[in-house]
Amino acid sequence: MDKQLFAEHLATLRERYDDILEQTGFDTLNVFSGRPKVQFLDDNYYPFRCNPQFKALVPVTDNPHSWIIYRRGQKPRLLFYRPVDFWHYVPPAPRTFWSDQYDIDLLNSPADAKAFLQSENAAFLGETDGLEGWPIGIPNPEELLARLHWSRAYKTPYEMACLREANRIAVRAHRAAEAAFRDGASEFEINLSYLRAAGQGENQMPYGNIVGLNEHAAILHYTHLSGQRIPESELKSFLIDAGADCNGYCADITRSHAFRDGEYAELVAAMDAKEQELVAGLRPGVAYGELHRQCHLKIGQLLQQFGIIRTSAEGAVESNLTGTFMPHGLGHFLGLQVHDVGGHQTAATGGITPPPAEYPFLRTTRTVEANQVFTIEPGLYFIDPLLAALRETDLAAEVYWDKVDALRPFGGVRIEDNVIVHGDRTENITRDCYAE
Repeated sequence: MDKQLFAEHLATLRERYDDILEQTGFDTLNVFSGRPKVQFLDDNYYPFRCNPQFKALVPVTDNPHSWIIYRRGQKPRLLFYRPVDFWHYVPPAPRTFWSDQYDIDLLNSPADAKAFLQSENAAFLGETDGLEGWPIGIPNPEELLARLHWSRAYKTPYEMACLREANRIAVRAHRAAEAAFRDGASEFEINLSYLRAAGQGENQMPYGNIVGLNEHAAILHYTHLSGQRIPESELKSFLIDAGADCNGYCADITRSHAFRDGEYAELVAAMDAKEQELVAGLRPGVAYGELHRQCHLKIGQLLQQFGIIRTSAEGAVESNLTGTFMPHGLGHFLGLQVHDVGGHQTAATGGITPPPAEYPFLRTTRTVEANQVFTIEPGLYFIDPLLAALRETDLAAEVYWDKVDALRPFGGVRIEDNVIVHGDRTENITRDCYAE
C-alpha cells in the first residue's frame, strides 16, 4: 500500500479525532485492540477479532493486548504487544508503510500498558473485561462513539484503495469457487477453493462464507458447508456470499450461478440487470430507504415476468407481497466492518432513524452522500417458512403456487456489488474487478 496515501489518510483522521475530542470534552483516547477469549471449560481460545475502533486508527488486525493512545494534537502512540513466547506466533515490530506515522512502544506483557495510560480527561474505546482498576478513562462515551461512527461513513482515498484491493482478492476467489461448482465440488470443497484462491484463512475472512447449493440458497446466512457431493444430474444452483480483507477493510460480494441453461439461469440474468439498475440509482441526495422501495418494485417486476404472481409489480409492493420473496434490506454501509456503523444514525451527535415498519431489516436509513461506500444486494428467494405463512393469508390467491414449487429446489438468487459513491459518479468496484 502507498506510504503517502496512508500518511494523508491519517492526517485526515487526526483532524477528525481532534475535532471530536474537543467537541466531547476529552483530551485523550485510549483504544484497546482487545484480548483473546478462552472457550468455556477449555484451555483453547476463540478466534481473535480486533476492536474495530482500534483498526480504525492503525491497520493492525491480529494482535491482541495492543493499544493506541491518541492525545489531541499529538502523534498517535502505538503500544504493540510482543511477548517472549515459544507457544505462539509473535509478530515482528512494525516496519511497514504505516509505521512512521506512530510513536511505537513494544509491550512484553499486557500489564506493561498501564505505565502509558492516563485516565484524566480520557475516554476509553473497547471491551473493559480484565481491565478493572486500570487507568483507562471513561468507557465508550455515547456521544464520542456517535461522532466517530458518523465520520466513518466518509471514506478517504486510502480507505477506498483498501476496499478496491479487498474486492480484487474476493473476485479472484469467487471465480475459483464458481469453477469448483462447475466441477461438481461439495459446499465444503468449494469453500476450500475460495480460501485457497483468496490466500486468506477462515479467521481472516470478514464473515463466515455463505456457500449454498440448490435449496440451501434460500437460507440467507447458510454457513453449514456440507461435505457431501451432489450428483451432477441433481445440481441446480449455487449461491456464494463471501468477502476478503485488506488492512482491516472488507469486501462483501454475492453471486448466484445456474448449473445449466433454463428458467433459473434466465432469472439470475434478469436479477443481475435489475441490480445494476439499482447501482445506477445510488447517488448523492438519494434516500437509501427510497432506493430500497425501488428494489421491491424491481422484485415485483421479476415475480410478474417469471409468472410467479398474478398481481402487478406495484400491487405486490403495496401489499408487501414482495416481502415474502425478498425479506432483507437492499444493502448497508461497508468499510472496517461488513455491516459498517452509523446506518440508522440521525446525526453526528447521535439519534436513531429506524427503518420503516414494512422493511424492518433495512440496515441503512441515511441519505446517500459522496465518499460513502455501500453494498447493493437485491435477492429473490423461495423460503419455506415464509411461503407457508403467505399461504395462510388472503395474498395466497395472488401467487402461482405451481411456479413456486418448480423454483423452490433452486433456493433463490442474490447479486451483490460494492459501490463507492463519488460526487459525480458511482464506482462499482466489484464489477471493475471482474472486468480486469
